Amino acid sequence: MKKNVTLSALLIAGILIMINILSNRYFLRFDITKDRQYTLSSATKNVLKSLQDPVTVTAYFSKDLPADILKTKQDFKEMLAEYATRSKGKLNYEFIDPASDPDLEGKLAQQGIQPIMISVREKDQSKQQKAFLAAVIKYGEQEEILPFIQPGSSMEYDLTTNIKRMTVSDKPFVGIIQGDGEPELQQLSQLYQSLSVQYSIETINLTSVTEIAPRYRAVLWIKPMDSIPPQRFAMLSDYLDHGGQLILAYDAVEGNFQTAQGDQTNQDITAWLQTQGIQVEPAFAVDANCGTVTVQQNQGFMVINTPVKFPYLPLIQSFNGNQITEGLEQVMLQFASPIRPSVDSSGKFTSILETSERSGIERTPVYFDVNRTWQDSDFPMHQLTVGAMVQYLKNGISSRLVVYTDGDFAVSGQRGTMQDNVSLLSNTVDYLCDDTGLVSLRTKAVVTRPIKDLDDSTRTLLKWMNFLLPILLIIIYGFIRSQRQRALRVKRMQENFG
Repeated sequence: MKKNVTLSALLIAGILIMINILSNRYFLRFDITKDRQYTLSSATKNVLKSLQDPVTVTAYFSKDLPADILKTKQDFKEMLAEYATRSKGKLNYEFIDPASDPDLEGKLAQQGIQPIMISVREKDQSKQQKAFLAAVIKYGEQEEILPFIQPGSSMEYDLTTNIKRMTVSDKPFVGIIQGDGEPELQQLSQLYQSLSVQYSIETINLTSVTEIAPRYRAVLWIKPMDSIPPQRFAMLSDYLDHGGQLILAYDAVEGNFQTAQGDQTNQDITAWLQTQGIQVEPAFAVDANCGTVTVQQNQGFMVINTPVKFPYLPLIQSFNGNQITEGLEQVMLQFASPIRPSVDSSGKFTSILETSERSGIERTPVYFDVNRTWQDSDFPMHQLTVGAMVQYLKNGISSRLVVYTDGDFAVSGQRGTMQDNVSLLSNTVDYLCDDTGLVSLRTKAVVTRPIKDLDDSTRTLLKWMNFLLPILLIIIYGFIRSQRQRALRVKRMQENFG
């Protein structure tokens, strides 16, 4: 018997040692999350497989981190372990506590890595503590810095895009049109940073060129403000006729919060789009599912800022499953207009962005009344298209035009500018350039889960259920336990018990 026990113990120990050895050589993880948050994308795997020279990741994390931040460190470490496995040893990593070297913190500061202050509880007291959550990625002589790995962010996107930025030399060209009142590149900083990972970004001033060079894989035209001369449209049409890919985000209508009025604008662009198969209605698309504006209200001697729903800011949360909107959670537009194919359109029309089931149209001119009580009758329509693509095929040459009827949605600092707004425009470029590998990866960390509005009766029912159900379960458990104990006592009192 003792020999069998000893043999079994040795066998179990040997199995555990073998599993430990194999786990160090091979990385395996089962991902049962809804959005496959812990599964590397195909884009990441392709980047890692194509590495020609070693990549080194040095992670700087402090010790004694709170549990929620410690999870970020563990997730980052597990991700690096899988990166190392997928790269077949081309990626190496190490973790360093900056507190272990008195001079290291100063060196990190020179690289742009600063500690953050976090709240920790110690002996029933809350205090502030310095902590490092950063990484440095090196490839040859190149170096990329992740100064702060934010808990809950897309660590895979940050790692993969920085590695790709250093390892890819020949990037396709993407042009951004300037010269007619469009926002400058610094006003498109988020978009520029997102696109520069995969593309060489150049500005195209249509006032100083006679044509749009065919070397541009895609061209963006964002929020033109001035009146557009006919020769500009001739260059755009010629670019499309020769297989170009054009993305236009413009305002067919505009609203002025100072005067509380809205009217149509950029009528020359609207007229040109009709010749390209797209009919933009110069009206405001309103949506019951919308963003808010802040209104000052007097309450006694105090002025309180109150958020009020503003249907002129459609909040798009339902997407039709195409590759451009893959992974997006919500996109907010400002003063958008409905789109439909023109009567004489010869291209293939595809809807990209649509309003909710409760939508409507407000004809210009419009007076904005933030105190207006909106009724169901104000939203008689559903799923109005506010972003669309038309694909042309002329003389065997394919080209595509994508139109969004809001020029502000991806401009940094504008109302409603959210990460998904920028991701939408970046995804559009990826799609037109046939490089959709990072589309889903870019939006992988977006986890907005808005709570649905509930009517008063449902809210009251759920409130009482949350209060009474635990009490009811305890009473039921106590009754069942009491009955079992009573039956056991009766059984013990019987003469033949034993």
